[in-house]
Amino acid sequence: MTLNQPATRLALTSVVPVWSLAVVGSVLIGLIAPRPQYLDWLALVLAADVLLTFCIQLAIVQKEGLVDRMMACLGGSVLILGIATLVLGTLQLRAA
Repeated sequence: MTLNQPATRLALTSVVPVWSLAVVGSVLIGLIAPRPQYLDWLALVLAADVLLTFCIQLAIVQKEGLVDRMMACLGGSVLILGIATLVLGTLQLRAA
């Protein structure tokens, strides 16, 4: 099986901004949000990731691989936000 170079580059350019939003949003929540509201704000970051994913995929004119690119974007975001939930949830419980 060969790796299609333009498709891989396209997938990376559509995935990296969404994952970056998840990481930056998680860090900002940890720094700015009050501890009892950590989990509330993480849901908003996930919603922003979904919207950004749709916007990026609509801007790309290539139809092939749409589902794979969207799953990579959203799957990575859910994984990043899951780790952030573990960390911030632990901090929230220790504060209580």
